[in-house]
Amino acid sequence: MADVQGTYTKEFSAVAEALSKLLDTQDLGASAAVFVDGEQVADIWGGYVDTERSVPWEHDTIVNVMSTTKPITALCALILADRGLLDLSAPVSTYWPEFAAAGKQSVLVRHLLSHTAGLPDWPGRMVAEDLYDWSAVTELLAAMPTQWEPGTAAGYHSITFGFLVGEVVRRVSGRSLGRFLAEEVAGPLGADFHIGLAAQDDHRVARLYPPSSHGDDFSSAGPDYASNGGIRVKDANTEAWRRAEIPAANGFGTARGIALIQSALTNGGMAGGVRLLSEKACEPAWHVEYSGQDRVLGQQTTYGMGFGVWGGTFGWGGWGGSLVMNDPKSRMTVAYAMNQMFDPRGQQDSRGLSIAAAAYEGLR
Repeated sequence: MADVQGTYTKEFSAVAEALSKLLDTQDLGASAAVFVDGEQVADIWGGYVDTERSVPWEHDTIVNVMSTTKPITALCALILADRGLLDLSAPVSTYWPEFAAAGKQSVLVRHLLSHTAGLPDWPGRMVAEDLYDWSAVTELLAAMPTQWEPGTAAGYHSITFGFLVGEVVRRVSGRSLGRFLAEEVAGPLGADFHIGLAAQDDHRVARLYPPSSHGDDFSSAGPDYASNGGIRVKDANTEAWRRAEIPAANGFGTARGIALIQSALTNGGMAGGVRLLSEKACEPAWHVEYSGQDRVLGQQTTYGMGFGVWGGTFGWGGWGGSLVMNDPKSRMTVAYAMNQMFDPRGQQDSRGLSIAAAAYEGLR
């Protein structure tokens, strides 16, 4: 069995066993964490940051978790709503006047958070370099028309989600999403999670590795990068990607940091002894805003305010395999982060779910 570092209570030993099995069979390096009633019951890691298996994954190793960033971004918006600074049912143009262009006066903040705004992408081929200029991207989104009547359909806003929600957060708080996160969430909690990574943290980053059947041109937009563009694994491993703020996709952190932040939503608004928001303000995360066929993903989806809702749980996963899952009834949060990516189009990936299933064994 692969060696697993960290701590866990005896009730949650199955989580360590599950991670060890993954490291033996599928993962290169990874971390996992579980919080119950706001208390850390598992914080573990193991494996390596490099394919040569020469550099071990450490307590403070961080990794890009792609779309598992979205639940962190959504939480920032819920915090502002709880403070009375942001009305989820107000038109986006209330806070971002330029956004009313092209007939978007009826787009509400809740539409941005639930992937129902009708702005899942932009015309033409998008590449990573296009995302590094915040003003240019948000100006483009403000000028665009919607692709459907807002609120009537859902289509996964893979990259646009972060810019749309992030610009509202910026307009309301006067701070970028990454700075708001650092000052109002991660900082007070001591949580190791970052959107817009500082150079001083570069040495802690575990680079992402593409699925075994692909090279570094492996792209989020599909197999034909030349025509479709998208984010490539090689993009996510660059300094430019780390420095930018792309709040739908370029969060860097540990599983511990993700779970600590998200545990506020399963612990009545409290995390790490700090109140981030009221208990009532947590509920929009898992209350169903839309359920039906997703026009982009091509499958049945259920969305709350910034989260996928799966029965009695909510959260989201990232391209390649990372995952955060929250269970408000059990008051449990589970997070998993890794550097070996799987291909969602041709490779079944149950790694994060196996960690979550093991966590439930600890509740018995």
